[in-house]
Amino acid sequence: MSPGQLLLLHGLDLAYALASLALVTLGLAIAFGLLGVMNMAHGEFVMLGAYSAVAAQRAGWPMPAGLLLGVATCAVVGYVVHRWLLRPLYARPFDTLLATWGLALLLRKLVEAVFGRGYYNVQPAFGGPLRMFGVDYPAYRVALMALVVALLLVLYLWYRRSTAGLRVRAMVSNPLLAQALGIDTQRLAAWSFVIAVALAGLAGVLLAPLVPVEPGMGVHFLLDAFFALVVGGLGSFGAFTGGVTVVGGAQSLLSGAFSSTVGYAAVLVVSVVFLWLRPDGLFARR
Repeated sequence: MSPGQLLLLHGLDLAYALASLALVTLGLAIAFGLLGVMNMAHGEFVMLGAYSAVAAQRAGWPMPAGLLLGVATCAVVGYVVHRWLLRPLYARPFDTLLATWGLALLLRKLVEAVFGRGYYNVQPAFGGPLRMFGVDYPAYRVALMALVVALLLVLYLWYRRSTAGLRVRAMVSNPLLAQALGIDTQRLAAWSFVIAVALAGLAGVLLAPLVPVEPGMGVHFLLDAFFALVVGGLGSFGAFTGGVTVVGGAQSLLSGAFSSTVGYAAVLVVSVVFLWLRPDGLFARR
């Protein structure tokens, strides 16, 4: 393999790491950045999506059915959680953190009761390598990267150009004024949380063919997403342009050069430094 092909391969691996981290971080960025809810069960919603893919595979359903099952399951659970658990606790952020942490434990134990503690593997919707410039790379990873870019673009345009996005921005900037202008902030917050956890479920289904599926997988995804938010801040696209790039890039490069332990340690150090020197992150909300 020539140096150019080797560089391309490393570049594709880095792009995949950034895309998968952005996909996982997106839901948490909506819940935390827009609603101020630090959802400690975010990783467990990713896990529910992954196990929805397992259930669909067991039933012999195609992957699109698994996508619908994962998104629908997380959306329904998210609505119930917001309606009867989070809404009464909005003015008490520490209580929401504890409540969602307890929810994470409950969801994990429920999945263990249904599926057991073993590992599952999910077959991708399509396999085989894709040849690019003389380099073979998994076609499913390339499709995932393209999908993440398209998803981020659609959400960005919706948030910035649509009437619903304008209402969300008004709710985030000044909830009392938005409510006085006739915006139903409670309903808007509920739908924002449902969308956030549905995106987590979507991430779980899409990443299930690429990672071992087991009940404790959510902790890994929560930590990565949280580190990205710490570094990127809560600006419009700070969690992605800044946090995802720094955290995903550092972890991918150092894990490849040394080991996954070194990669996680470096990300932890970077996050601590940002919390100390720049607590608002690279792109604080304006």
